[in-house]
Amino acid sequence: MAVYTQLSAETLAELIAQYDVGELVSAKGIAEGVSNSNWLIETSGKDGAGARFILTMYEKRIDLSDLPFFLDLLDHLAAQGCPVPRTIHDRAGASFRWLDGKAVALIEFLPGVSVDHPTEGQAYSVGAVLAEMHLAAEGFAASRANTLGPETSAQVLAECGEAALAEIAPALPATIAQAREVAEAWPTDLPRSIIHSDLFPDNVLMRGDEVSALIDFYFACTDAMAYDLAVTHAAWSFSSDGHGYRAEIGRALVQGYESVRKLGKDERAALPVLAQGAALRFVSSRAQDWIETPADALVTRKDPMAFVRRLDFYRREGGDLFTA
Repeated sequence: MAVYTQLSAETLAELIAQYDVGELVSAKGIAEGVSNSNWLIETSGKDGAGARFILTMYEKRIDLSDLPFFLDLLDHLAAQGCPVPRTIHDRAGASFRWLDGKAVALIEFLPGVSVDHPTEGQAYSVGAVLAEMHLAAEGFAASRANTLGPETSAQVLAECGEAALAEIAPALPATIAQAREVAEAWPTDLPRSIIHSDLFPDNVLMRGDEVSALIDFYFACTDAMAYDLAVTHAAWSFSSDGHGYRAEIGRALVQGYESVRKLGKDERAALPVLAQGAALRFVSSRAQDWIETPADALVTRKDPMAFVRRLDFYRREGGDLFTA
């Protein structure tokens, strides 16, 4: 989440008036992430008791033709009992609106906190909820191709170029060849569903050891369920800089997942290369964002080397990490 576009209080009030959520009380920009502009919105609420929402303006990396998929998916999963926020539809029933040529959506705010240093119990719960989401999404009629798969990672790194990558860190240019290797080894016949594909700790809200919300589904797509587990493993099981691996968290995630949905032998065997692909996805996107993010944007650029270290770990240890 981030703020790339500034909106006046008057503009925000006029926009919120198009929804049956009460009058705008306050709006605070959220200065995190790399893709869209986001605000925490407080309103008087329909009954005067007050209410909170997240307002998102879609800036880049999202094909606007995909918005109905993302927003309808939230409503489907919420109806299935998954802890995800509903889309707030406007007075005309639309799930998103246009403002100055950009799409905006209002999303339900769910309580909870993102954890920086998860416990085993929290990791177990995240794994279980991820599996529940995969099963619930099997009944969702729509589908969307994964536009950020291993071939894309390889292409993005190649387009960044060795010179630009080396300016970020000397070790980055080597990932161009590594990404090609992973793309060539990628499995294509694993069980599939709708996956979140971006389940970092800041996209999970916790209340104690329980998951209160999965948020930010704007990279959701149809792909291998085991790949989603690999993405989550890479996101949760390491220190933020990628230097330290927390084996107990990695184990708890997989155990929690399998408490709801057992992995097949083919899925477990594929996890090492899936984990490398997960790491490379964020190496490539972070490197691209580092190069392309304007210097005056209200956003903190994220270090791609944090995921190069994860990649190196999976290349070295992956074969032993995911044994039953």
